[in-house]
Amino acid sequence: MEKFEFDDISFSEDTRILYEGHHINGMNLAPEAFPLFMTSAFNMGNLDDVEHTYDTKGYTYIRTRNPNRKALADVLTYLEQGKDTLIFSSGMGAITTTYFALLQPGDHMICNENIYGETFDAITSLVKNYGVTTTFVPFDDLDAVKAAVQPNTKMLYTEVASNPTDRLCDVAAIAEIAHEAGALLMVDNTFTTPICIKPLTLGADIVINSLTKFLNGHSDALAGSITVKDMALFEKIHTVRMLTGTSGCPFASFLIFRGIHTAELRIKKQCENAAKLALALADNPHVSVVNHPAVSMHPQYELGKKLFSSPYLATGMFSFEMPDDREKINAFMDKLHIAHYAPTLGGIRTTLSYPLLSSHMHVPEEDRKKMHITGGLMQVSTGIEDADDLIKDFTNALKVFD
Repeated sequence: MEKFEFDDISFSEDTRILYEGHHINGMNLAPEAFPLFMTSAFNMGNLDDVEHTYDTKGYTYIRTRNPNRKALADVLTYLEQGKDTLIFSSGMGAITTTYFALLQPGDHMICNENIYGETFDAITSLVKNYGVTTTFVPFDDLDAVKAAVQPNTKMLYTEVASNPTDRLCDVAAIAEIAHEAGALLMVDNTFTTPICIKPLTLGADIVINSLTKFLNGHSDALAGSITVKDMALFEKIHTVRMLTGTSGCPFASFLIFRGIHTAELRIKKQCENAAKLALALADNPHVSVVNHPAVSMHPQYELGKKLFSSPYLATGMFSFEMPDDREKINAFMDKLHIAHYAPTLGGIRTTLSYPLLSSHMHVPEEDRKKMHITGGLMQVSTGIEDADDLIKDFTNALKVFD
């Protein structure tokens, strides 16, 4: 059975995530652990068999199709409630390949001004060089988004929760604006994941996930994905992915497929921990701002209630602002016992990132100010440790500001 669906009974997402994607076309074996297909090509018979394999989109060459990518794609398609999914070599590979597949010279794109720094870099350098213009506006201002629409607008792009300040996007409202303009809405779901929100069900056309992060969860593999509702989009992106060589490798797909089986357990715990730690830091006298949907000071607190089933199931990411004192920030980081600095996120251990020296270091200062990124801002990717231990660790370290 290709999909884990039955006529007489239905199962929850928590159960189905363990079974989706386990069918392999052409293989009768049923191993308990999904195998790793580390082969660059698959053998075929005579010319009739070769032709049939290509016609039926069977397994031929590693860059075109691979069972490990297919298994991972199938479970992501289920989780995001799309039509199909493509697996890429990285999250940025997924983003840029999709841009090149769907945007043409002379097209216009509207992008949320609150965006991941390297996505900003890709748009303002690579995409710009191919003759595509982009207008950056705050997507929490729907009138500004509507005003930015031009006759040649082909795509609107946003994250559900922005990196690094958790600014939220009303996906349904933005989708309506995009579709009225005849444009596509592409949404980055990396910070929130399909465990917390499913943008395609809210009107998005394309969803990207950096699988390197929460969905893998173990900080040991690099990959990205694009999930779509329209197979015509799938074919366009697939063609460019194949020709540019941005397909995900089988081993990374194998690791992430294994990791995704525990995503429900891990991500729910990470989201709960993030909310608890963010709320605790909001009460700390040395913290001026905490960016997380669970915190009432969040400028889109009410939108968070609309987007997520609970503030404790929104995102495992948050950021907070300390005094802009480099020496004391260093002392704070040195005093932490559990949390540690790492230029990644979504892993099972809590990590820190400093946007000015990592994700947004190339973003011009004027644009960083619009993104609310300051010298005192620290981003936190919350792990699965005991929440009380995390609170104690951060509270103790913040004493350096006494």
